[in-house]
Amino acid sequence: MSGVSVAPADLTGTELRRAIAGTLLPGFLGTTLPDWLAERLRGGLGGVCLFGQNIVSAGQLRRLTDAIRAANPDAVVAIDEEGGDVTRLYYGSGSPYPGNAILGRLGDTAYTEQVARRVGEELCRAGVNLDFAPDIDINSNPDNPVIGVRSFGSSPSVVADHGAAWTRGLQAAGVAVAAKHFPGHGDTATDSHLALPVVDLSAQQLRERELVPFRAVIDAGARAVMTSHILLPQLDAALPATLSPAVLDGMLRGELGFDGVVVSDALDMEGASGGGRGIPEAAVLALAAGCDLLCLGTENTDDELAAIEEAVVAAVSSGRLAPSRLAVASARVLSLTRTAPPTIESAQTDGSHGVSRAISADSTVGREAELVRSAFEVSPRAEAWLADYRGGRYSVVRIETVANLAVGTAPWGPFSAVDAEPDAAWAKAFAANPAVVFTENDHPDLVLAAQSPVLVIGKDNHRHAFARAAIDRLRAERERVLVVDMGWPGDDRAYADIATFGASRLVGRALLELLGPVS
Repeated sequence: MSGVSVAPADLTGTELRRAIAGTLLPGFLGTTLPDWLAERLRGGLGGVCLFGQNIVSAGQLRRLTDAIRAANPDAVVAIDEEGGDVTRLYYGSGSPYPGNAILGRLGDTAYTEQVARRVGEELCRAGVNLDFAPDIDINSNPDNPVIGVRSFGSSPSVVADHGAAWTRGLQAAGVAVAAKHFPGHGDTATDSHLALPVVDLSAQQLRERELVPFRAVIDAGARAVMTSHILLPQLDAALPATLSPAVLDGMLRGELGFDGVVVSDALDMEGASGGGRGIPEAAVLALAAGCDLLCLGTENTDDELAAIEEAVVAAVSSGRLAPSRLAVASARVLSLTRTAPPTIESAQTDGSHGVSRAISADSTVGREAELVRSAFEVSPRAEAWLADYRGGRYSVVRIETVANLAVGTAPWGPFSAVDAEPDAAWAKAFAANPAVVFTENDHPDLVLAAQSPVLVIGKDNHRHAFARAAIDRLRAERERVLVVDMGWPGDDRAYADIATFGASRLVGRALLELLGPVS
């Protein structure tokens, strides 16, 4: 890809502070632009990252992004829209897209590119110009608590092919890609939101697996790459990738030749700022390592940004951070927005939680749900259960686990599908069945299932001891139990009679149509 040529500069005073501001990407609370944030944007703040809590409707979102650009026409407006379980546009209703794991299983890169372009068109209408997607981590560890179905799969070539297709589709719609999480968050059993994962792989092992998709998206023209907060002791025994010159400057810039914008994953995550380091020090280290744009978190404040700026100024004064590094970083960020295609002006304003029309029962959506179903794994046990009880009465046990912070609390699976289309025949049939919600701290009496078949629906069932115990108990006491896993199932599929490999609203509809009846 073509990057930006920047001459190093010795910045001082106001120029230095404006360059620092140009590298910062905070989040904020609320659905309108706060005065303090507008003032910082007028002063050269790099941009704003939007989250589900900032979005209630299409019209509101476009008014918000218009306000951001009125304060700073060059602002980055970023979002985490992966088109599946991780959604911000549809945080209130669940995503109408299939998600990466299903796209990878379908194996149709043209369809992946089409989905990405549709996502990009929505983001463009909304006034967003940078998307933290695609997730091109290779989910090589089925116990991964933070990647899972966000990945296109466990094969480097599959992830590479679909990551490149997603990149082409999204950027064709006028939105820059930030492929993540470099150099690969797939082989972990720890969530970097909560701790620092360790990936003990050599540089050669990374080249043979984790780096394959990153080479592919760079070749496809990805304009940005997001880092991961993982420790790679064979490359840098002290600092996570986001803060490591060996990983970012040495491997991403030097070995892979990437010359676009390097974006940090959120610095409020424990993997970056934990252990007493704090966000200001993490910001200094990230900039020194080679990050150009610092994603700061979800609920930043004016005082927090001031503390970060002062820490960076102090690092420059002490010689820890070269002014030229800030000049290069802020210039790359400006180039990202100034060379992006223009946004689409016609925002949908139907008042729904999503940016475009809500998913409907038309034939196009029905065909897409049918396509999604073809990616499901359905065991012989599930086929026998469906042969006897499809379209009939059964009890539902909904297993709710604590969602990782990337996914958040967006509605999921068949429950979001029923809310979106309550009058559909399959929605009425499902909603008519008795149901309980089963959580780690709330174990309702499962006796309701005594006189009927049982349908258990959860995500990543095998990773949660309380979920395994509930399923084991039901199977011991009942003969007619069907277990659906809408996450990434364990290798032995012991707790996944049906594995859907995703829990978006579209996937939920596909599952309910499989359960019947279909009108």
